[in-house]
Amino acid sequence: MIDDIGWLLAVRGESLAAFDGRCIPAGCVAPRSNIPDILTRRALPARRLARLGATPDFHHGLLGRVALAACLAVGVVGHAHAQELRRDPPDSPEFMSRFNVHMSAAGLASEDPRFSWDTHWGGDFDFVDYVRGRLAFVADYEALLGKEFRLFDPNQGNYTLAVSGSVRVKRLELAGVLHHVSRHLSDRPKQVAVAYNAFQLRVMGQTSLGQNTLALRLEGGPVLARAHVDYDWMSVGEAMLRRPVSPHVAVYGMAHAEVYGVDRQVYNRSSQYGGRFEGGMRLTGKGGALELFGGYERVVDAHQFDLLPMSWGFAGFRLVK
Repeated sequence: MIDDIGWLLAVRGESLAAFDGRCIPAGCVAPRSNIPDILTRRALPARRLARLGATPDFHHGLLGRVALAACLAVGVVGHAHAQELRRDPPDSPEFMSRFNVHMSAAGLASEDPRFSWDTHWGGDFDFVDYVRGRLAFVADYEALLGKEFRLFDPNQGNYTLAVSGSVRVKRLELAGVLHHVSRHLSDRPKQVAVAYNAFQLRVMGQTSLGQNTLALRLEGGPVLARAHVDYDWMSVGEAMLRRPVSPHVAVYGMAHAEVYGVDRQVYNRSSQYGGRFEGGMRLTGKGGALELFGGYERVVDAHQFDLLPMSWGFAGFRLVK
């Protein structure tokens, strides 16, 4: 089965808006975190604002348009490898019954010199499959590269961790997923932490349509703790259709949609919407598979200091095992 294909977060924005009622409020004070052990409300130093190019009359600022594109077999909001639906559960409990790794790189259709490539490394495994369900873990690291200071200039690093427990009900799998997303700047100063923890209920299923296989995924739930984001809840819907061409070649198409409910009192904005369309080919060998893909997406809030959606095309490859 082709892995669920994911989405990433990205943005386009204006510096004044980023510091006035949205990312960092007027007065240059970062809002309080409700995640333990993360610094509370404090003023940002002048050098921080100068670095971002934020002044009261700097409307179209340094943060400008950002395009991040990418791909990976989906997981959490933001973007990690998703739990893969197992079509043939074991007859008896199994320890470490499944282990997958993934690596991907996508070229970004962006005019912003800070964002040229989106890359991912990670893995996911079933710690134990207890026949009626399973306990699974996901980890993913995303590195975003531009050409602002050098040809390949890493400027963001984002971490995703998730653990899930599921139960199988006929042809469906129902899971509770607890995940953490932490977003960082690379080779650039960062004064505040940007992170959130969320709990989601997930429903996965698939069916055969002639030679085609249709996989569906729905999930949603509340944000439990957050630092410098305004998310209250999140929901995701996804459909993927795969068709084999030969024993080692398959083609696929995927549609993905997501909604972020927000706390309007934080950044004074409404719910955010994103989506992704992707198509590609999977070449399967003895030890793994190579996916070649392309598509178009609208992404939400990938940059830590900007809060506007952005749309772009993308193309890349993915190695999975």
